[in-house]
Amino acid sequence: MNISEKLKIVLKLTNLTQEKLAKELGVSFVAFNNWINNKAVPRKTRLVKIESLYTELTGQKQNHSDNLSEKKSICKKLSKKYRNIIDFILNNSDIKNDLILSLTYNSNKIEGSTLTQDETAAIIFDEISLKNKSLKEHLEAKNHQTALEYLFEYISGDKPINEKFILKLHAVLMNSILSNAGNYRNHNVRIVGSNIPTSNYLSIYKKMKELIKEINKKNTDIIKHVTTIHSKFEQIHPFSDGNGRIGRLLLQAMLLKQNLAPAIIEQKTKRKYLKYLNDAQSKNDYSNLEEYFCEAIIIGFSKLDRK
Repeated sequence: MNISEKLKIVLKLTNLTQEKLAKELGVSFVAFNNWINNKAVPRKTRLVKIESLYTELTGQKQNHSDNLSEKKSICKKLSKKYRNIIDFILNNSDIKNDLILSLTYNSNKIEGSTLTQDETAAIIFDEISLKNKSLKEHLEAKNHQTALEYLFEYISGDKPINEKFILKLHAVLMNSILSNAGNYRNHNVRIVGSNIPTSNYLSIYKKMKELIKEINKKNTDIIKHVTTIHSKFEQIHPFSDGNGRIGRLLLQAMLLKQNLAPAIIEQKTKRKYLKYLNDAQSKNDYSNLEEYFCEAIIIGFSKLDRK
């Protein structure tokens, strides 16, 4: 089945217009129209997104191992296009701001924020105070923006990912929101809606030191490495709040250090993300989460290509 046929099936299953589906895929109507009429072939970054959407809607999938290997290969090839991705981001303010908006909006939305993407943009870029939104949601948006700005500058300085960096991220993210911002929790917690046990608070210091050692180990399979770290961090759940957002910020830092684009974990695929994370933690099966992160990284690369 070619791309044109798959796009027609996606249109039928979603009841979207061509204009709306083109917007969903992040392309112009003209480009989409050429694809659906077999006049042009999408670039690899778009092909992966189309395949992912088609698979999600139909349940049909190719050999999982082949899919994962192909997507890892795409990530590797895209990485080679950039001598230094973090410098590229910092030297292109429009791309940097687009990444900050996308990462902030989606990460906060996954955690229950009611802000739309436009409202998030108004708060973080225009310093607008929205009367119908809480102070906490304003702080969450601004703090996440500040945390990303700090993360980008930190990684550009080729500094190591260490405990001080992680605690600083949490201090910035939860500033004026959490009384113990920048400190590990001193009590036990459970993850709401999950059967995965978190670490006893007395073991957090030891487990985090072990995790940081693992973060900085050289690994030839970067995607598998960052996926494993993300899964372990979320299960340790070292903070009293903000663990999901810090875990995703840490993921971005690890990817950028390896010259990969940030992973855009979209809130509309939240259910899939959490299911695959649960599978990794409960079944020690990281493959679905690895493939999911590959797709998220490829979306990140598509944002770099917009310049």
